[in-house]
Formats: sequence, C-alpha cells, structure tokens
Amino acid sequence: MSRPRRNAPPSPHPDWAYFLDVDGTLIDIADSPDAVHVDATLLNLIEQLHCASGGAVALVSGRSISDLESRLGGLRLPLAGQHGLERRDVAGRLWIHAAPPEAKSAIKTALQPILVRYPGLLLEDKGLTLALHYRLAPRLASFVHRLMGNLAITAGAGLELQRGKRVVEIKPAGIDKGAAVAEYLLEPPFCHRRPVFIGDDLNDEHGFAEVNQRDGVSIKVGKGPSCARYRLPDVAAVRRWLAGMLTKGKA
Repeated sequence: MSRPRRNAPPSPHPDWAYFLDVDGTLIDIADSPDAVHVDATLLNLIEQLHCASGGAVALVSGRSISDLESRLGGLRLPLAGQHGLERRDVAGRLWIHAAPPEAKSAIKTALQPILVRYPGLLLEDKGLTLALHYRLAPRLASFVHRLMGNLAITAGAGLELQRGKRVVEIKPAGIDKGAAVAEYLLEPPFCHRRPVFIGDDLNDEHGFAEVNQRDGVSIKVGKGPSCARYRLPDVAAVRRWLAGMLTKGKA
C-alpha cells in the first residue's frame, strides 16, 4: 500500500460510473453511527448526480441498506451495504451474503460482559456483521483488535476481520466493497463506463484496487497510506468535486 498521489483527481464526467462511500466521504464521521447528519444539500446533490449520470451512481457503505434507506428520504438508487454483503441492484433486486447465525450469536454473547466492563465501547449489529466501535475509548484500540480477532478465529465459519477508523468488524470472508463494485460493473447502466470509487477508510481499499485494475479513478479522502491514485482532503472537497460533474453535464 502506498500513499495516494498529491494531485487532485481529473474532472468528473457524466459518462463515468460512480461508487461512493458514505461516512467520512459524503458526510463527516460522528461519535456514533446514529449521530451522523445527512443534510438536504447532500440528498439534492446525490439525486442530481444520479440523474445526470443516467443512473450510474451507487452508494457502497459499511452501513446496512436499511440504515442507508432511512437516511436517504425518498431517494431510490443502487445501494451496497455492510461492505458488499448485501447489494441492491438497479432493478431493485437484493443480493445477500450471510454469515452463519450461530456464529454471530456466539460472538454477541461473548461480547456482552466486555461491553459492561468497558462502557466506552459500542457494539453495532448490522444484521450480517458485528462492529465493535471504540471511538469513545481510543485507548482500547489494541485490546479491541485482539479481542475481535480471537472471536473471529474461535467462531470459525469463514469469518474475517474488517478494520476501520476506530472500529473492528467481524464479517463473512471473501466479500468486500471491491466485489460489490465488480458486480455492479457487470450490469447496466454501470457496465462499459470508467469506474470511480471514493472512500476514506481501510475498508475502501478493496474498492480502490478494483477500479485501479480497470483504469478507473480511485480517490482517497483525507490522510493515510492507500492504493488510491488521487486524493481529496475532506468531505467538503468531495462534494465540490462531484458537483463539478453537474456543471460539465450542462456544458
């Protein structure tokens, strides 16, 4: 993994296919997943992008699809949730890669006394994955990573860790954001377009790698090493860059 190029990405084009992370990319990260605010300006921007690109816009998030839908109001567009474990295509069909429920239940049970002992930790059950957040207790980072790693190994059942910004998630192995992007690129209106992936976290590296293989535009938001080819500094810069596609579309 290398550091992204310091130069800004090329100007967006309405003929490209856009795959967008949410937290840390389109909205600022909050202390807890429920504390984020999806503003009307962003919803309007996404709607305009979706229209201008002929529908070739998908949100590819660590959040569940139901969570995303609850925050998007009446917007209907392709969504990939839980790092690609669930994916809704353009036709509205839902594709799911589920973890064994017994393994998930065992992990939740094992975590209960830990959550009581360390109230700064937050367990998020997304349905297909379990995410342990330590945003409010950063000193517990090493402990959380070891704990979740041991639980994933003990549970077996083809589970793996997904690390992010002050969060560690246990999920089924082999499915990630890159896989979700690849699946979309087999379908219209995404196929035969140059892909763009924008993200800010470790779980977005799979998306960057996938579009890099296709001579796409991979954009890392913020600091940190990455395989992304370009960089934007923050959420505001991402929104400005995307809005540039609307201007080009009118030219």
